Amino acid sequence: MLNPLIIKNARLIDPASNTDHIGAIFVQNGVIVDTATGEIPGAPEDTIIVNARGQLLSPGLIDMRVFTGEPGHEYRETLASASKAAAAGGVTSFVCMPDTLPAIDDGALVDFIIRRAQNDCCVNVLPSAAITKGLKGKEISEFGLLKQAGAICLSEGRNSIQSSALLRQAFTYAANFDLPVAHHVSDDGLTGVGVMNSGFFATTLGLKGIPLEAETIPLSRDLQLALLTKVRYHAAQISCKNSIEILKREKDKSATISAGASINNLTLNEIDVGQYRTFFKLDPPLRSEDDRHAMIAGLNDGTIDTIHSGHDPQDVEVKRRPFAEAASGAIGLETLFSAALRLVHSGDTDLMSILRAMTIRPAEILGLNSGRLSKGAPADFFIADPDYPWVVDEASINSRSNNTAFEGARFSGKVMQTYVAGQLVFDHENEVPIA
Repeated sequence: MLNPLIIKNARLIDPASNTDHIGAIFVQNGVIVDTATGEIPGAPEDTIIVNARGQLLSPGLIDMRVFTGEPGHEYRETLASASKAAAAGGVTSFVCMPDTLPAIDDGALVDFIIRRAQNDCCVNVLPSAAITKGLKGKEISEFGLLKQAGAICLSEGRNSIQSSALLRQAFTYAANFDLPVAHHVSDDGLTGVGVMNSGFFATTLGLKGIPLEAETIPLSRDLQLALLTKVRYHAAQISCKNSIEILKREKDKSATISAGASINNLTLNEIDVGQYRTFFKLDPPLRSEDDRHAMIAGLNDGTIDTIHSGHDPQDVEVKRRPFAEAASGAIGLETLFSAALRLVHSGDTDLMSILRAMTIRPAEILGLNSGRLSKGAPADFFIADPDYPWVVDEASINSRSNNTAFEGARFSGKVMQTYVAGQLVFDHENEVPIA
């Protein structure tokens, strides 16, 4: 049993209750017992008291899109290394994608992920399960058995189901089991061999482009099927102005439709690709600056529900290649919060909005009791200095891969401590996660 814990003199910000004030939080037996403005009265004698010195205390971040390499590609990332990266970034829970070898498409593999995470990880790992067997888009998996084993949601990971008939069947089946479906929207035919956003800049670089329609056409299809089947549908990640407009028209028709966006598409644009910088080759690709501003507006008005890291570790062998041949993806667990603060410091949005999109909204979509600072909630939270200056250094990255889109980036704002179930799992003073 852990000693009771009080964090005092903290700026408690809780998007679930829309509160932001200086106060204290009392934790016992892994749950939040009380929060207060000022001091917590009547604490037990053996209580550990931590002075936050006015720093921000927020519910732990919930990242809905994280790729790991375990099982099958442990050299890229293990569950343990991903959890350490998460803790360093204030992420206390993350949904791991089913893109493993073998794919997470049956109950035994879901059980494997849960047991391995319990043994090796310092944060909460929530396994998603493949919509189709082997992620091949041909035959749907056994959703009932996957849910019984502990799958938090269904996803096709990096893939997008091309058959509308199969997707309708999957949505209907998922609705029967009340399982949320987080689906990546991409038309393979329109994407083709494209490697970056279609437009003048791609032409200048001599690279084949990916048109906006490769995202908007399958998004429109998915939304129509979601309304038809009444499934709990989450557009895994959108990236452009046209997608925002489509979502605005359709979301009012159902409370079970939501959408997410990568922090990369909210803070970077196609110009960041520069001279064929492969760490900026992403899926969906970085779009235009106009698209980025439309995405921020969508975040502010609630069209975009969640912000995720899109953490996708790739090794040197598949990244240090000509741009057209390199693998897509970038890591992002450790920089998620700091990168999101760029939007706050620039005046594009406010702190409550970015935290809402990374705490309570993911929790609501996934049906979790976390993501809030309320009595009885899991004591998953982090303390951060929103103005702390630091530079992303490859040598200090906790992930097994170093393919960050923010290499050498200067940030203002950093996670100082992370707690999971009331236990300290990351401390900035040590600069390493605590085993």
